[in-house]
Amino acid sequence: MKHIIESQQFDRKLLGSLFSMADRLEKKTGTPLTGKVMAALFYEPSTRTRFSFESAMLRLGGSVITTENAKEFSSAAKGETLEDSIRVINNYVDVIVMRHYEQGASARAARVSAVPVINAGDGAGQHPTQALLDLYTIQKELGKIDGISIAFVGDLLHGRTIRSLSYLLGKYKHIRYILSHHEP
Repeated sequence: MKHIIESQQFDRKLLGSLFSMADRLEKKTGTPLTGKVMAALFYEPSTRTRFSFESAMLRLGGSVITTENAKEFSSAAKGETLEDSIRVINNYVDVIVMRHYEQGASARAARVSAVPVINAGDGAGQHPTQALLDLYTIQKELGKIDGISIAFVGDLLHGRTIRSLSYLLGKYKHIRYILSHHEP
């Protein structure tokens, strides 16, 4: 898998492998990403997601170049298309972590990118990395995923994290959902 765009890309086997790798990385010391550069390309405000990616990259020995408001502080403000921006950024980095206000923007970026694109939230679309973290935390804390009960509270219609986690949970058995919708 070159890009992480949506939760539907994952099956149970891949999730298990990914969680095993995460367990190993948590215990590992060293800097396996030395010499690698990540672009944090955020067209939409973020604190936790951006800092999570940036601190992980730095802790693993890599470097980060970033723009926290690419909508205003990049060539997008001058009318450059997302695709053209991605093509240019490809020349500087090994991976692009992108948050965008437009649903489907990460898929558009991935179609023209020579380096991996990781969707860190795209409009009301998806936020697969948050869903992966949530599922990993459930597995780690409860020791299982099959047979759990989970409550989703908030804006269920536009909640990209809820949508992404629901897709992942759909790969497991006997999940009990409790839904409570609240308008933003």
